Amino acid sequence: MKPFIQFADTLSTSMGKAFSWCIVVLMGGTVYEVVMAYVFNSPTLWNFDFSMQMYGAILMMSGAYCLATESHVRGDVIYRLFSQRTQAWIDLVLYFIFFFPGVIALAFYGYEYAALAWKIKETSWSSPAQIQIYMVKSMIPAAGVLLIIQGISEVFRSIICIQTGQWPARMVVAEETEQVLMRTAQEEDKKNVI
Repeated sequence: MKPFIQFADTLSTSMGKAFSWCIVVLMGGTVYEVVMAYVFNSPTLWNFDFSMQMYGAILMMSGAYCLATESHVRGDVIYRLFSQRTQAWIDLVLYFIFFFPGVIALAFYGYEYAALAWKIKETSWSSPAQIQIYMVKSMIPAAGVLLIIQGISEVFRSIICIQTGQWPARMVVAEETEQVLMRTAQEEDKKNVI
């Protein structure tokens, strides 16, 4: 189980980091559009669709990264009060009830949706530029597959936690803002004491 967890975490974090560069590309496209529109009075036809595709790429391909690093939103008001073993049982059950049906549907129907888009070489109907969007639609089943792989890893984590009573370590952990502020305040208190 641990080698698969390592593989899934590496894959998810690598894809998340790679697609995070879409933010830089998106920013460059936005700056280009602003300069073209307001400095040269010559707005582009393609930039709106380009921005939507970059936003879509960031959104779709960051899901597995968020799951791998625990940076997703969790309503843990009560959950965090339970023991780690109880948390693992809750996660295990909820992954099978809610998570896997959704991401399997995303991968399966996303594949059909993307395959049809490739077949007809779909273009954007909502803009005058009529750019090709079938390539971007391939990210839908890709995101589903990445989420399935990371979901299996999370199930393995839950099983290990149920057996050992401790969650396995993660490669990268997203830190809560509350924890960052607490640590910063404690460090400042130590400096003030000395």
